[in-house]
Amino acid sequence: MEQRPKREKNTFADYFGFGEVLGYFFRKKDPTRKTNFNLRMMHGINKISIIMFLLGVIFLIVKRLV
Repeated sequence: MEQRPKREKNTFADYFGFGEVLGYFFRKKDPTRKTNFNLRMMHGINKISIIMFLLGVIFLIVKRLV
């Protein structure tokens, strides 16, 4: 009989790991990569949408607690 591998339980840090999000905001410029206006605007809009989403989640949590 074949045994299934055990699944590891997710930890609190797995659900609330903001390392990738913070890395997106504070990464260094790559001098070898060519950029253009469209790419810069896309990343700017992405950053704005991430901030708005996080503010909305925080607002809902605060509204629920108060």
